[in-house]
Amino acid sequence: MIALSTRFKWLAMCLLLPLLVSGCGNSNLKWYVVSPLTENGRINLKFLIAGTWNTLSMSFLALLISIVVGLLIAIPGIAKNRGARKANMFYVEIFRSIPLLPLILWVYYGLPEIAGIQLDYFWAGVLALAISDSAFEAEIFRAGIQSIPRGQSEAASTVGLNYYQNMRYVVLPQAIKRILPALGNQFAYMVKMSALVSVIGLQELTRRANELIVTEYRALEIYTILIVEYLIIILIIGQGVRWLERKMGSDESGNANQ
Repeated sequence: MIALSTRFKWLAMCLLLPLLVSGCGNSNLKWYVVSPLTENGRINLKFLIAGTWNTLSMSFLALLISIVVGLLIAIPGIAKNRGARKANMFYVEIFRSIPLLPLILWVYYGLPEIAGIQLDYFWAGVLALAISDSAFEAEIFRAGIQSIPRGQSEAASTVGLNYYQNMRYVVLPQAIKRILPALGNQFAYMVKMSALVSVIGLQELTRRANELIVTEYRALEIYTILIVEYLIIILIIGQGVRWLERKMGSDESGNANQ
């Protein structure tokens, strides 16, 4: 059923693209501005697609940073020390409550005033996305770690593993398997939210679409192609996460079948 559903999505997407560039029988729509069948359309498509690198690289770097920070924030959240748990709760509640757009603007325009740090468009976007997402990653890691039976940690202690060895070799490998779908969802979310970085001038997908509209005056056609671009990226990410799930869970499924 899953394979059939996936094939249907790809089939629908493949059918959608020719439909868009054909004009759909509506004379008010000028699909030639983004049609691969015209020279101007090919130039415009290349201009739009060129923003994919900034979108993906910014999202991926922000995800890596947020995972590391989120894990460091999650560990105090499961500590016995009440002060550490309060610090975890404070960080998560603060940064989970701040809307991403004001945070992007604050990082880009505020850091030079407060700390004398001037970041370019790209790194300001990476930092803002990472800060915002790290609060969600912290909760994902905390839930994943707490889902591992306590008996496994106790067994690790009996064979001489200290706390950090227990986390590294026993708890985290199992927790990551369980939270992998959630991490994949956060990556997809990050790619979509990266569109907000266009407000400070980064040449990613949405910024390029807006600039193309200024010259072509065809918002509907260009924004439709933009949606298709994001759709393709998110579908690829979803398939990649499912592949990782099967790869990481293959031993368990094999043992279950035996």
